[in-house]
This record gives sequence, structure tokens and C-alpha cells, in this order.
Amino acid sequence: MKRRSLLLSGGAAVVAAGGYAGFNTLTGGNAPALGSTLITPAHAQDSSDAVDTSRVAELSLGSEDAPVTLMEFASYTCPHCARFHAEVWPTLKAEYIDTGKVRFIYREVYFDAYGLWAALVARCGGEMRYFGISDMLYDEQNEWARGADATAVADNLRRIGRRAGMSDEQLNECLADRELATAMMQVYQEGMEEYGIQGTPSFVINGTTYSNMSIDEFREILDPLVAEG
Repeated sequence: MKRRSLLLSGGAAVVAAGGYAGFNTLTGGNAPALGSTLITPAHAQDSSDAVDTSRVAELSLGSEDAPVTLMEFASYTCPHCARFHAEVWPTLKAEYIDTGKVRFIYREVYFDAYGLWAALVARCGGEMRYFGISDMLYDEQNEWARGADATAVADNLRRIGRRAGMSDEQLNECLADRELATAMMQVYQEGMEEYGIQGTPSFVINGTTYSNMSIDEFREILDPLVAEG
């Protein structure tokens, strides 16, 4: 789970004009500087009084009246998160979320520029398409996230966006949305600190934080809570 240290302060996640320029301190990558606008967690924290987070929609599935709320904190560039979504998520969704037992909330974590860009592309399709795009990002993580450089990764993300029905113009506008990216960073920071998240994927079930687990471990926790509800 603890693939990398989380960026709660002083790290770098970046959104760039047109999505081409970037900076990835975690992997040591150097992207071409094409009018990039750097957005770090420190910058978001410093300007928190002026940050409007109302545009950062909370993405959820399942009944709002469900007796259990399950919140996942995950990064689109995290291999453990991709494995969870391939091996555990389908059963979890079918047994608990689709049946109205659990309300699921997804919280994005930004380890790096690529993860932030991926989240911007997922949100670019609107709430109705968000989870479909999210599935594509996890299913194809090994392909899109391993581009030769930031330009290649941005192009890979555009291809996913186009397959979801968006135009390059729409995608470029979303990838260059500095205000939204700053607000997303603010929400990310606040959530990580509020729930004491130490790695990804992590889960908050009715207010209690857990690390990554199997479907059987989920059942052990969820079944009694559902029964109580």
C-alpha cells in the first residue's frame, strides 16, 4: 500500500497549459516547459482562504440512504489501486453498492502530475461519465501512465477522453483549468488530513479508516454494519 510517501505538503503536482508541460518530482521526470503553470500542495495551502472548492463535485455511487458509507482514497497512478479495482471492486460494487447497502464515495489522491491530469480528464466528462472514465484509467493504467514523457502521457489521456466522447478542445480546456486543479488540491489535502490517510488505496467506513483489504475482509466489516443499519 505504501508505494510512495503522500504529498501533504511541499511536493509537486502540476497542471499545465494544454496538458503538455508537467513536472514529476516523485519519478524525477523533466517535462518540456511550454508555458506550464505549477500547482503544488504548498501553493494550494497558502491560498486556501481564496480557493473556491464548490466546483469539486463529490463523486458517489449507491443509495444516499444506505446504512453504510464507504469512502475510497486512491490515485490513478497507483498500481495497488489498479489491482484493487480489478480484483475487489467488481464484487464489492455488485454485493453492496448496487444493492443499496453501501453508499460509495471516491476521493482522488494526487501523487504526481500524471495522476492530477488523469483526474482532470475523468472530471471533464461530467458526473454521469466519471466512473466509466475512472474504470478506463485503472484498466489501462500500464498503457497510458508509462508514456515516454509528459507529452506522451497527456496524449494517452486525451485518447481515453476522446473514447469517452470528448473533443480535444474540451480536453485541453479541462487540462488547463488551473482554478479547478487548485481547488482539487485543496480538497485532497483536507481529506487526507481529516481521515489520517497514509497510503493508497485507503478506505473510510462509517468514519473509521482502514488500509487496503480483500473482499473477505470487507465483508467482515460491512456485514455487521449493514445488519445494524
